[in-house]
Amino acid sequence: MSMENLDLIALFNSHVLPHIVNIAIAIAIFVIGRWVVKIIKNVLSKALEKAKTDPILSDFIQSITTTLMMFIVIIAALSQLGIDTSSFIALIAAAGLAIGLALQNSLQNFAAGVMIVLFKPFKTGDFIEAAGVTGIVEQVSMFTSNLKTGDNKKIIVPNGQILNSPITNYSAKDTRRVDMVFGIGYDDDLKLAKSILEKLTTEDDRILKDPACTVAVAELADSSVNFNVRPWVNSADYWAVMWDMNEKVKLAFDDANISIPYPQMDIHLNKPEQD
Repeated sequence: MSMENLDLIALFNSHVLPHIVNIAIAIAIFVIGRWVVKIIKNVLSKALEKAKTDPILSDFIQSITTTLMMFIVIIAALSQLGIDTSSFIALIAAAGLAIGLALQNSLQNFAAGVMIVLFKPFKTGDFIEAAGVTGIVEQVSMFTSNLKTGDNKKIIVPNGQILNSPITNYSAKDTRRVDMVFGIGYDDDLKLAKSILEKLTTEDDRILKDPACTVAVAELADSSVNFNVRPWVNSADYWAVMWDMNEKVKLAFDDANISIPYPQMDIHLNKPEQD
C-alpha cells in the first residue's frame, strides 16, 4: 500500500471517522430517546386514565411532559455532535420569552384554563353566570369556555375573564330557594291572601316540605302589603315553579277579589285663564 493511501486512511480515521461515529451515536440517541418518550407517554396516559384525571388536564400533562422529554433528547443528540448547546438553550429561552410577551393574554387564558380544570368551579352541563354571561357550560378548553344561552346562542368566553370575575354556579347544589314577592292592597283581606299563598305552595308537589316554605308579610310599602314567598325546590324545577306560581297567584287573587296594586299616574290639566 502506497504512502499516499496510508495518509488518506490516517486522515479518514483521525478526522472523518469520529464525525461519522458521533453522527451515528446522535441518530441512535434521537431514535432511542423518541422511542423511550413514546413508552413513557403511553404509561403516563394509562396512569392518568386509571386515576380518572380530567381529559383536558390529562392532555395538558402529557403534552408538557412529552415536549420537555423530547427537548432533553434533542439537546443530548446535539451535544453528541459537538454543538454548543448552551447558546442553543439561551436562544430557545429568549424566543420563549418573546413569544410569552407577545401572547401574554393567551397565556393568561391558558393558566386560567388550568386553574378551572384543577379546582372545578363548574363543569360541563352546569348553569352558571360569569364574566357577564349566563348559560349552560357546553365545553371547557384550555383557553376558552363555551356557554349556551337560554335563546340557544353559543358564547365563547376567555377563561381569564371567567376566573377574574365572580362565578355563580346555579347547578352546584341540588336544591334552590325561589324568592318571590306578591303585593296586595291595604283594603284587601290579609289573612285570606296569606292562606291562598300557603295553599298554593302546599299543593305543588315540586315544592319541598323540608326546608319548609316561608310565607310572611315582609313590607308595608307605600301602596301595597308585600308578602315574601320562599319555597325550596330541586334546582331543575326552579324556573318552572317560579313561572307557575306567578300565574296561579294572579288567578287565585282574581277569584278571591284580592287586588294587586300597580303604579298609577294621575294627570291634572289646568285650563289657562282667559284675560
